[in-house]
Amino acid sequence: MPEFSGTIISLFHSRATAPDQGGLLTGKNPTAIDTADPLRLWIIQVGIIVATASLLSLGLRKIHQPKVIAEVLGGILLGPTAFGSIPGFTEHIFPPQSLPYLSLVANIGLVLFLFLVGLEIDGAIIKRNARLSASVAFAGMVLPFGFGAALAVPLYHHFIDQSVKFTHFMLFTGVAYSITAFPVLCRILTELKLLDTTVGIVVLSAGVGNDIIGWTLLALSVALVNAGSGLTALYILLVCIGWTLLLMFPARMALLWLARKTGSIENGPTIFFMTVTILMVFGSAFFTDVIGVHAIFGAFVAGIIVPREGGLAIAMTEKLEDMVTIIFLPLYFTLSGLSTNLQLLDNGITWAYTIAICSLAFIGKFGGCTLAARYLAKFSWRESSTIGSLMSCKGLVELIVLNVGLSAGILSQRVFSMFVLEALTLTFMTTPLVTFLYPPDKRVRASGTGANFNNVADGDSRHHDDRESDEARSRFTFVLDKLEHLPGMMAMAQLIQPSISALSPPIFLSERRASKSSVSVYSSQQLSIEALRLIELSDRVSAVMKSSASESLLLSDPLLAVFRMFGQLHDLRISTAMSIVPFDDLAHSVAEHARNNSSDMIVLPWLPSAIHPSTEPTASPHEHELVGTPSGKAQLHSNNPFDALFKSGNNDKSASASHAQFVRGVFSKASTDVVLFVDQEEMGGSPRVSGSRQHLFLIFFGGPDDRLALEFVMQLCSSSNVTATVLRMVKKEVDASITEVRGAHLRGGEKAEEANMMTVTSAAAGFPDTVYGPFTTETLMQSETADNVAWAKYATSGSDGASTSSALSRVEFRELATPVPLHAAVHEVKLHQDTLRGQSRPARVLVVVGRSRRLAVENHAGELKELIGEYGSVGPEVRKTMGDVASAFVVAGAGSGLVVVQAAERRD
Repeated sequence: MPEFSGTIISLFHSRATAPDQGGLLTGKNPTAIDTADPLRLWIIQVGIIVATASLLSLGLRKIHQPKVIAEVLGGILLGPTAFGSIPGFTEHIFPPQSLPYLSLVANIGLVLFLFLVGLEIDGAIIKRNARLSASVAFAGMVLPFGFGAALAVPLYHHFIDQSVKFTHFMLFTGVAYSITAFPVLCRILTELKLLDTTVGIVVLSAGVGNDIIGWTLLALSVALVNAGSGLTALYILLVCIGWTLLLMFPARMALLWLARKTGSIENGPTIFFMTVTILMVFGSAFFTDVIGVHAIFGAFVAGIIVPREGGLAIAMTEKLEDMVTIIFLPLYFTLSGLSTNLQLLDNGITWAYTIAICSLAFIGKFGGCTLAARYLAKFSWRESSTIGSLMSCKGLVELIVLNVGLSAGILSQRVFSMFVLEALTLTFMTTPLVTFLYPPDKRVRASGTGANFNNVADGDSRHHDDRESDEARSRFTFVLDKLEHLPGMMAMAQLIQPSISALSPPIFLSERRASKSSVSVYSSQQLSIEALRLIELSDRVSAVMKSSASESLLLSDPLLAVFRMFGQLHDLRISTAMSIVPFDDLAHSVAEHARNNSSDMIVLPWLPSAIHPSTEPTASPHEHELVGTPSGKAQLHSNNPFDALFKSGNNDKSASASHAQFVRGVFSKASTDVVLFVDQEEMGGSPRVSGSRQHLFLIFFGGPDDRLALEFVMQLCSSSNVTATVLRMVKKEVDASITEVRGAHLRGGEKAEEANMMTVTSAAAGFPDTVYGPFTTETLMQSETADNVAWAKYATSGSDGASTSSALSRVEFRELATPVPLHAAVHEVKLHQDTLRGQSRPARVLVVVGRSRRLAVENHAGELKELIGEYGSVGPEVRKTMGDVASAFVVAGAGSGLVVVQAAERRD
């Protein structure tokens, strides 16, 4: 059977002609271009581009510069300006044969990005502010277009090939000058917290109109370039208008019907709706491209017609933005950088024209928008100049226009490089210039009532610092940022609610205020809670869209909806607000919001990391040891080093640490009193107790924070469901009977605390998060005197009225002298907790302590270290955030909850 054997042999011979899969192992160069299989080199290019842009953005983010600058700068560095000058770099990494494949993916990403830009534009913004923004938008296009057309004359004669029609070059120059980068502008407005100012609203509205007109002019420019005659250009323009009208009306209605039919508005875009939308995007891009207009115009219009109902546009953006912003956009703008060769700017005349391009571009935008805002919209000079500075932002939109002109052959490499440098310069200038011209204390916020703008100055704080310290607090700002913090905030809201019987007179008043004729009443009708919803502003486009749509999000946000319903069920007057800012500005936003809304107290939630066994040197060196758990029971623990890798936990330590940083920021920046609520039951540190009864256990050491805690406890005891125990701790050497409290730990505690007697409480290791003024013996004595006065006022004096008497009847005052105050306090709380848990109507025990970061006498660092050795340790952020006293109760798991109080500095 020679045929069969011959066939078999030929199969073995044919293996040598199969594609080689060895690659690098067979000695092949992975950067070698293979037009049949360009994937390897493409992956190398993408990795280098994304890594370069990300590294640059890390540094530029510190100075509040948009990511597009990093992407273009990365392309310039990888291009002939820098790395391209290295022999062999361009030939191996960016060979000319590979650029078409890179450009194909980049242009696909550009189409998707313009679709996202269309999603970002909300026509309702233009309608609401059309009168004020129309003049700014018009002046911001006409004057720069005129400057660009005038500058096009000498540029055309010096740098442009005469085969290019002057009208085409002039049109592209005018469009590049007159356009504003709306997506970059949105991010700058959001990061600078200008979206709710009169300036931000006008700039946003003018930017939307400017962007739409700019893309229309770009489409007209491309149509004129691609047309062979003026009549053909007219046909292209008419067909483009017809296609736009087809999308804006019939297609828009069909897409809205499909969104409702598939449930995409209520539940987010379905797979079928996403499929239809993506097909429509690429179909529209294909149509506008084949008729002679750039594909990006079709994608832009497709984004505009997507329904905005139910946050559908934001949900679609969230599904697409990551791949577009991480992969596609850096490719496109890096290609811009690769086409930019700053080495071509090699003579004086070239640099003179470059400076002229930058100067006229800024003067045209800044001057036109500033004058229109000042004389037509009647803004002040400071606000008008800020509007002009913001509208001069170019960013990625001008870069897209320039790339279209370069690919069409209208711009030369030299002129393209000059305009890219201009776009980067103006974009880079925007943030620092606006910060200088429009500082936070000069900003004017737009209120929700009145005419077009009923203005409230940003620095107009209605908070009265001369409020008496013992006056009942009735205005609270509750911070809501995560779902797991919601139960704690509900518990605090229920705790501060006075009982129905406490409508009048006030809960407690000083003798001085009792003699006044005007009596303030703390009641359910007077109590006001504002729930401040915090959302961190990320680099995603959807986060910026949420910022501009914060009014609608206030009504649909699930955390606020749950908290509002809780308020309705408990007869609490709750208002809502939202703040979407970068993480570094979250604390400042809370402090500023509380100050501007005359809040008496800020209430923060926190769930610290779970307690883990101590690694202190005092722990047993054996491989297995008995350590305490939050319940106070010892259990066997293994120091296996692999536990950290394979054992899962319920708490995210990194999330807890970042939230602790935010809490410390609020403590540092707030000009009002602050309360931190830690839910020990949610942490698993204490069994959950049912029922509405609350028992407050105040540990009083002294200092402004403890005095505020005492006043706050007395206010809370106005409710018939709240009782309290106030325990004043005095560190004093006593007889050995105290060992019943602490047991075998007495002797070690005496040694640990011996060196720390009568010293000022310091922050945790490292630089303190909150820096206070220097302490002197005089200030410490004044603080001790104030402690004694506050204690005598409530513990030994009579009541000033029926309500005060009722509150005092539910409070037990005690003093305890001990050399180990933290151990004694923990023991008392646990003993009280066990007693109340065994009653027919159990009560939750909430431990109330002062943060004690200043003017406190005792240092508890040594005793806290012993507690950590007994019960287990917590993350280092706990002690830095809430202080030593509160940390002791977190470590020991004592109490159902922990209330940490910090008084405003004005109370000193």
